[in-house]
Formats: sequence, C-alpha cells, structure tokens
Amino acid sequence: MDPESGLDAVRNVGVRAGKIATLSTEAIQGRRTIDAKGLVVAPGFIDLHEHGQKPENYEFQAHDGVTTSLELEAGTGDVAGWYAEREGKSLINFGVSIGHIPTRMKVMKDPGTWLPTGDAAHRAATDAELAQIDERIEAGLKQGALAVGMGINYTAAAARGEVLDVFRVAARHGAPVHVHLRYAGDKAPETGRAALEEVITASSETKAPLHVVHVTSMGLRDTPQLLAMIRAAKARGTDVTTECYPYVAGSTGLESALFDPGWQERMRISYGELQWVKTGERLTAETFERYRQEGGQVVIFMIPESVVQLAVADPMVMIGSDGMPTAGASVHPRGQGTFSRVLGKYVREEKVLDLMTALRKMTLMPAQRLEQRAPAFKTKGRIKLGADADLTVFDANRVIDRATFEKPLQYSDGIRFVLVNGVAVVTDGKLVKDVFPGRAARASRS
Repeated sequence: MDPESGLDAVRNVGVRAGKIATLSTEAIQGRRTIDAKGLVVAPGFIDLHEHGQKPENYEFQAHDGVTTSLELEAGTGDVAGWYAEREGKSLINFGVSIGHIPTRMKVMKDPGTWLPTGDAAHRAATDAELAQIDERIEAGLKQGALAVGMGINYTAAAARGEVLDVFRVAARHGAPVHVHLRYAGDKAPETGRAALEEVITASSETKAPLHVVHVTSMGLRDTPQLLAMIRAAKARGTDVTTECYPYVAGSTGLESALFDPGWQERMRISYGELQWVKTGERLTAETFERYRQEGGQVVIFMIPESVVQLAVADPMVMIGSDGMPTAGASVHPRGQGTFSRVLGKYVREEKVLDLMTALRKMTLMPAQRLEQRAPAFKTKGRIKLGADADLTVFDANRVIDRATFEKPLQYSDGIRFVLVNGVAVVTDGKLVKDVFPGRAARASRS
C-alpha cells in the first residue's frame, strides 16, 4: 500500500543497498525472502513527535512500526552533539529540531533539567538575551536541524515579539516551526483558539511553515474550532499542518509552567485527573504540592474520546506519538502503541477512517512536512523505485496496541516485519538484536 500513488495491490518488492530496487508482479529472487502473503507492506511510519530518543524507546517504536523517530517539539540546544551521540548506534532513523525551550533555558541560566522552572519560564528576556536566543537557533539550523521546536506553554513569559523573531529565523532557512501552543482549553482569554491565532499570524507574516503539535490536547472540547481555523488558514495560503495522538490523556512535567495557578480552570480538570507516573497514583491537593516541588511526569486525563475520534479521522491531521522516555515505574502508553492503536482500534474496530488514509497520516504526510527543509524525506513515506527501504509489514487483522495506562511498557502486536534502510530490525514480530541501521534524518548543513 503506497499512499502517494494510491497503489493497493499485490506486488513483489525488491530491496538492494537500502533502497527499493524493484516493484513487480513477476517473481523475483534475492538472498533473503520475506513471505508477506496476507500482510500489508507499507512505508515505515514516521513519528514527528517523540521525546524518548533512547535505545529502549527505539525498540518499542520499532515494534510499533516506526522507522524514523523525530524529536521536533522540544528539540535540543546542541544539534551537532545530539546527532553525534546517536550516529552508528541507532536501531531506527533519528532526527531533531533546534529547540527554543532548551535554548532559552541555556541563555537565561534556568535551573530546570528538561523543562524550565525558573527565569526561562517566568521572566521576559532582555534585548541581549533575545539576540542570543536567535543566534543559537540560527546556529542550530546551520548544523542541520530539521525544524525549530517551540513550547510556548512552557515559556509563558516569552512575549509575542520573541515568538515572531523565532519564526523569522526559521523562515530564513525554510524550516517549519513545531509549536506547542501558548494556551489550552476554552477559558477566555487564555484559550487554545487565541493561542492558535498567535502562531498562524506569525506564520502568515513571516512565511515560516507552521506545525501545530497534539492539537487535541490544546483544543480539548474546542478542537473542532481549532481544526476549522487551521483549514481556513490553509485555504488562505498559510503553510500550516497539525497532528494528534490517539489517547484521552496527555503527559508532561508537573513542575512545568503548565501547572502554574489557574491550571484547573484552564483545563477544566482537578487533582483527580492527574496520575503521578512514578507510582501510578491519582493526585490530591496535598500530593500535588509535594510532587510539584519534587518534579516529575504526570498523566493528564483531559481529552474527550469524541475529540480523539474526530482528530484521528480528519484527513488533514497527522499521527504523532508525543512519546516520553521510558524510565520510571510507569509512563504514558502513547510512546509504545500510538500507530498500532490507530490501525487496530480506529481503523479495524471502530472504522472511523480507512486503512490507506491512516497510512498516509503516518508516512507520506510527515515526509511531505519535512521534505522542503530536508530533501532526504522525498525518498521516505513512499513505496516506489528509489525510495528508502524503510518498510513496515503488518497483519491488518491483528495489529493492535498492548500498552495501557496501567501497564504501558508493552510491545504492540501484529507488526510482523520492520526494515530500516533495508535491514530487518523486527522479524516475525521479534526484535533483531545487535543491528544499528538507523541513520540521521537531517537537513543540509551550511
């Protein structure tokens, strides 16, 4: 099944030197043959939004059909170092953005580890700091970052002028800006709609491409209105795309600015909708204050199922996991099961979208989002001659996620074979040991 051409037919696929060398109705021979009778051969899934960029995360993602894992929302403050750390050591392909969050933290000497807890979250930057932020983002783009990552919700003190400046830097390099919106929910004036308007305006004014991450966790019950705004902006010529994950809960750091006073009203939830990752317990007012001082991940049950179905089914919305590192007693299941959940629950069981549409959201659309900035993506997300042999072979009648909120560290089922650059990393549903065919997904360096 090739989402670019619409091909949905029986073919023999020949792979040589990491590329698709043959597509034929005739018999072909090779040193190794995979019998895919009764299975779907699809382009490998491209995850635009995965924070867990470690070997264990890559193993879970391979079992979920992912062949390219990208950290484009938070990103990194050291693009060259980030790529060097993974070169030759990765099960699947990898890539990163230059992140506004880590850059702002570095410049403003914030004490936080991953998310800001001090000045980077709560203080406006000086003119000198703004200049340093822009210089560091430009340097990251010159080092081959795929995009600029922004988490405005976590850097709440960043003025609109600062956001606009970052968009201008991105525009000079043709880089998309992957944005976690400034606000979530429907409590005026800090609504998801107002936050989306901010970045659509920035994109329209600067001509920097815009990608809105996890639209359902920003729009919540207002997600239909956010999708309508994105569709209208696209119709006006603004280059804007979006994504969602197929779950009713999000996850983030409890110490972050997201939980500054007023969070209950903004998200229309209370302590009982927060689950502390380390123990699995639901929070109370007392444990909220204690764990907020400690810092750590919480799962946030805040997205109606009807909203999840709406976004998953919308042909405009890509699929991205927003997966988190797997350290700790428990994590959100999305990093382990997102893609199989869409294929099993929403395609096969609930029939909210067809299989080809689902595959397009996981393969071709993410590749197209990045191919202007990084031409290497023109050979990903497709099954055609000359394309990268990143392939996911699955049983459409069995594929399903097994990761749950109670037991999140479970491999998906029904993903039978996964090839990365022509090398099998999953065979007969089992991980292949000691292979590292993953390559850097990177823009040109200047």
